[in-house]
Amino acid sequence: MRSSLNRISRRSVLRGAGAMLGLPLLDIMATPVAVADPLSRFRSGSQTNRLAYLYFPNGVARGSWAPERVGDDGTLQKLNRWMQPLESVKEHIVVGTNLWTPRGNGHGAGTATWLTDGGYDERKIQVNGKSADQLVAQRVGDQTLLPSLELSVKGEGYFTGNLPRNSISWSDEATPLSRETEPRSVFDRMFRTSEGIGIDQSVVDLVLENARSLKRAGSREDRRKIEEYLQSIRSIERRLEFAEKQTDQAMLVGELTDTLTRPQPGIPTQHAEYVRLMLDMMVLAFWSDATRVCTFMMDHGQSNRYFDFIPECTGTWHALSHYRDISGRTEDDDGKTSWDTMEAKRDMYNRVTQWHHAQFAYLIKKLDGIQEADGRTLLQTSTLCYGSSISDGHSHGERDLPVILAGQGGGGITTGRHLKPRRPTSMSKLHLAMIQTMGIDVERFGGEDEPLDLK
Repeated sequence: MRSSLNRISRRSVLRGAGAMLGLPLLDIMATPVAVADPLSRFRSGSQTNRLAYLYFPNGVARGSWAPERVGDDGTLQKLNRWMQPLESVKEHIVVGTNLWTPRGNGHGAGTATWLTDGGYDERKIQVNGKSADQLVAQRVGDQTLLPSLELSVKGEGYFTGNLPRNSISWSDEATPLSRETEPRSVFDRMFRTSEGIGIDQSVVDLVLENARSLKRAGSREDRRKIEEYLQSIRSIERRLEFAEKQTDQAMLVGELTDTLTRPQPGIPTQHAEYVRLMLDMMVLAFWSDATRVCTFMMDHGQSNRYFDFIPECTGTWHALSHYRDISGRTEDDDGKTSWDTMEAKRDMYNRVTQWHHAQFAYLIKKLDGIQEADGRTLLQTSTLCYGSSISDGHSHGERDLPVILAGQGGGGITTGRHLKPRRPTSMSKLHLAMIQTMGIDVERFGGEDEPLDLK
């Protein structure tokens, strides 16, 4: 009988020679907990909640973020053409407007203050204090292998070495956190305990015997979940190996051009594959409970990346963001690309935004497809915030920042709606509300003591 089985800790792991795998939530871990305080539905004692921020630079074109049709009660009925990739998941999202960072904006200060939401001293490279994600990591990080994960793609363009443009996570006012840019390094941080393991040795193979013992002790549903989880890890391992071979081959045949920063081993040469692989790392981190706090910079704060893999899209991302300038001779344009009309350039800029929407939709669907032992999906117990520190890219606007939330935060967020405060509202209010979905009693963040109502 199931009741006669020995229960295991939620923090149990699969161990092998040089490897360690966290585990998804299983029936054999289930322990009823009764709590009766106002934040009980968020507390880690009753469930595991996760928090993630996904940042993109260079803002969006004015008017491209507003839903096309919204019901009288704020329900999202139809998104606009540039948000089309999110149409299939609109019941899982909240489109935000009228949010801003009143004390920090632009490519440098905006990036540095997006999660700290206070002033920025450019001379000292100093922000207001600990970022929202790190405040949470400080409170819940001791419950997981890693307090938090800071992910990013490897930057491209003039500002790849500029510190404030390359970090949204700060452990204190003077300490920006480094980011992991190589998928294999992220994977190894989560699962490998020995540097002596060969790259061709599967983590799954190393812990297989331990996994077999656990499957014998668990329920039928536990066995299914463990097998699904191990297959997912094997799949990622195969993709990491392929990415490494792909990079080596590209270097041999000269596929890497002057417009691309030469990838380190393990970074896919195709940007789309690279971003998807990093998103899969985030999913795996949450699924395995390796961490409950994650940030992902989808590029550095003034990216000059080319998106010529998108049809009819020429020029760098930052150049496209200044869509009213079509000569190709302003700011840090590449000196060889110009555009026929402002409308054509703005459409290209919007296509880049649309492509990033598709990546966020991919993440939402992945999290929604993983069910935990209590019947909820990873998406239901996660709070995701996706957006930029600039509103209109051409004017470097700080008002009406593009922000989309996803997930239900364990019950703290009502999705499928348009969030539109009547007055310009500091991002600090949003951060405070997101922090509280993690069951953390914080009364103030970034100068604000009233959380934004996400219900």
